[in-house]
Amino acid sequence: MRAAVGLPDLDVEILSVLPWEAAARMAPAMSVGRVVLAGDAAHIVPPTGAKGLNLAVADIALLDNALGALLTEYDSRPADEYSAKALDRVWRATHFSWWTTSMLHATDNDFDRELQLSQLRYVGSSRAGAASL
Repeated sequence: MRAAVGLPDLDVEILSVLPWEAAARMAPAMSVGRVVLAGDAAHIVPPTGAKGLNLAVADIALLDNALGALLTEYDSRPADEYSAKALDRVWRATHFSWWTTSMLHATDNDFDRELQLSQLRYVGSSRAGAASL
């Protein structure tokens, strides 16, 4: 840190060091009444699927449509459907991240290792497998 900020005498105290956990977190709903959540405020997915920013942008696109319909056409249906539509997409992306992690990360368990190899062969040798990726 001292070298990064160019201050060799900077007083730095490390308060704690915690392991990183590949975990997903999701709000049970992304809107309640007039309160709306989007992006990391509503869902955090592991980086293995590289979906975090894409999910946030997709949330905003849904909200844009919902607010546009509400303000210009007085149609509340897109706003009412926002949470369910967004969460469907988030759960699919979370599954993808979990699947990618379970397929690519080393394991000491023989059964899990064979399952990983089977998944990798399926993805690499099958058109359907490649499409599912």
